[in-house]
Amino acid sequence: MANIGNNEALNRLRVVLAEQEKTNRWLAEQLGKTEHTISRWCHNKSQPSVAQLNEIAHVLDVDVRSLITTNMQ
Repeated sequence: MANIGNNEALNRLRVVLAEQEKTNRWLAEQLGKTEHTISRWCHNKSQPSVAQLNEIAHVLDVDVRSLITTNMQ
C-alpha cells in the first residue's frame, strides 16, 4: 500500500464537489455517511472504497475516473 504524504492527493472529490457547488453535507446525506467521513475523503486522510467511488460518481453524475488523480507515482 502506498504511503500517503501530507500533500499527496489520491482523489479529486473535493474539487468535483466544488465544481458542482455541492457541499460535504449534501454528499453525506446522499450516501448515508457522516460529514466527518466525507471530509476525511475530501482531505485525503482516508479513501473511499472502489464501490463507494462508484456510488459517489453515480450521485454526482460523473465518470468515476474524474474522481481519481492520474499523477500517482
